[in-house]
Amino acid sequence: MTTIVIGMQWGDEGKGKIIDILSERADIIVRYQGGNNAGHTIVLPEGRFILHLIPSGILRKNKKCIIGNGVVVDPQALIKEIEELEKRGIKIDRRLLISERCHIIFPYHRILDRLREEKGVLKIGTTARGIGPCYADKVSRTGIRFIDLYSKDFKERLRNNIREKNEIFKAYGFKGFSFNKVYEQYQEFAERLRRYICDCSVVLNRAISEKKNILFEGAQGTLLDIDYGTYPYVTSSNALAGGACAGAGIAPTSIEEVIGVAKAYTTRVGEGPFPGQFSDRLMAEFQRVGKEYGATTGRSRRCGWFDALIARHSVRLNNLKTIAITKLDVLSGQRSVKICTAYKYKNKVFKELPADSRVLAQCRPIYENWAGWEEDISPIREYKDLPQNARRYLERIEQLLGVEIKIISVGSQREETIFKESFAKI
Repeated sequence: MTTIVIGMQWGDEGKGKIIDILSERADIIVRYQGGNNAGHTIVLPEGRFILHLIPSGILRKNKKCIIGNGVVVDPQALIKEIEELEKRGIKIDRRLLISERCHIIFPYHRILDRLREEKGVLKIGTTARGIGPCYADKVSRTGIRFIDLYSKDFKERLRNNIREKNEIFKAYGFKGFSFNKVYEQYQEFAERLRRYICDCSVVLNRAISEKKNILFEGAQGTLLDIDYGTYPYVTSSNALAGGACAGAGIAPTSIEEVIGVAKAYTTRVGEGPFPGQFSDRLMAEFQRVGKEYGATTGRSRRCGWFDALIARHSVRLNNLKTIAITKLDVLSGQRSVKICTAYKYKNKVFKELPADSRVLAQCRPIYENWAGWEEDISPIREYKDLPQNARRYLERIEQLLGVEIKIISVGSQREETIFKESFAKI
């Protein structure tokens, strides 16, 4: 069984918990895009784990985890993540594989990212981890991959890259980088990570032919996709389910199921349009109750009611047949809850998400109002035991999206999850 889990909003939907749960029956868990700008949080009895590059399945014993070729990797961040997990008793060796085709983030990528954010014309709200500049080098065919670290021409390729970037830095008044220092540092990284490097496409396709259970872990969310997100306020990779094929080296016909993850409300980190953003008072309440702070940056997340236009956009692009709703418990205590069903822009009503972010920024949400519920739902494990108003809310979302909600998270712990009878774990 091959299953992809993707985010249906602007990231931070709670994919880490859902992937952790589904990985119980998976043999291999794969990251296929993004970089350490992602942050998947998993809460276990042993404590809270935040993963940025390594797939969430690493927390399950004897599971194999793969970082696919579509991921851009900061070796320093990856080594730190490995060491932190090992300190907490998580075995990494013989369980982690890294594609030899992954492009590598260098210090000049991080600095270029930061300088463009601070001094550029357009402020995106990037994490300044060097993700965008690394993908830009990949597309311009000047990037350096893991396989290149071990080649004879690595030294010359790195020298050319540093020379080019140092010229760019002059315009920003930044000194630039010493070739020798970067070269020596990355030689050390190469040796430290050599044991994990392989042709992951071969490994995955062999596993598919052997009928292994493979779980593909998406990062960010559909609305941050480079092509179908709220451009230019997006990430630099394809965050859709389709990105798994190019980002892991498998055929589209190999994919059997795609599960979308959405919060019971909507959040967004960084810049960009957000038609349903709350007032300051309600925003502060949701940030406090929902702990809405980024796992990667610590920045507070902007919050709003559930947006059906965004969710329908994700259903269509990813051909979703199953949805997991997270943080339903955060809505407990609200006298009424709202669902955005359309946007109004000047004299026009949008039923689908507009492609122009300038238009989206001026749209006003059209809401449906639904009765809320007071009960603490975190102890509930059966769908039928949810408050009637909570069930009505979920069923209206299903009706608007045309997809069944089969997983409902009512808390951060693994066991604080409701599975509909129609859903069977992979």
